[in-house]
Amino acid sequence: MSWPTNRMAGFDLESTGVDVESARIVTACVVACGGGAPTESATWLADPGVEIPAEAAAIHGITTEKARAEGRPAAEVVAEVTDALVEAAEAGVPIVVMNAAFDFTLLDRERERHGVKSLWARAVPLVLDPRVLDKHIDPYRRGGRKLVDLCRHYEVPLDGAHSADADAIAACRVVWRLGSTLPDLGRLPLAELHELQVAWAKRQAESLASYFRRTPGKEHQADGVRVEWPLVPAPRQGGGR
Repeated sequence: MSWPTNRMAGFDLESTGVDVESARIVTACVVACGGGAPTESATWLADPGVEIPAEAAAIHGITTEKARAEGRPAAEVVAEVTDALVEAAEAGVPIVVMNAAFDFTLLDRERERHGVKSLWARAVPLVLDPRVLDKHIDPYRRGGRKLVDLCRHYEVPLDGAHSADADAIAACRVVWRLGSTLPDLGRLPLAELHELQVAWAKRQAESLASYFRRTPGKEHQADGVRVEWPLVPAPRQGGGR
């Protein structure tokens, strides 16, 4: 039996910004779907403890006022999201995350900020990233590679883009479509596929950095490209040896 026929856990975060070192989690979702069982979704709204920039609120719809009035303490949200991911990982359920290096790294920085034990210290998650998979399978396709673009290309419904629950479910649908229509991909053991994505993501990042370096006006962006996947290590403190 191949992994596309089994259960998956979709994971998505919406945040205050795009820099994982300074951004805060605003909303989160962990959704269990597939495997012939009903879809189960858990969602969280956090009070991030900082102002939510207007440009971020325009994307996910959560203002500072709403987060403060209705959101739960960020530390509680981070702990519960981590617990949900640990449960999936311990059960051998793959965690599907669009642009996994962003979401997992943001969660890691938040758990460090709030004193929560790391997912990676508690379990060995097997990750499926539709962005990495798509770029490996079809590297020269023109057009965007955001989740909305992948949903359009693979004819997957996306209702309510940029809400954590909608994005998590849509990412699972894209991965299911890839695994179901590409037998060689769908038959790979999850542990092997995870390690392959580590290598694919590294090559993709190196290619992007190379593009920046040779493109006038974009050279400065090359140094910001990280090759680690699905988790970017925290910066070293104090500049020690």
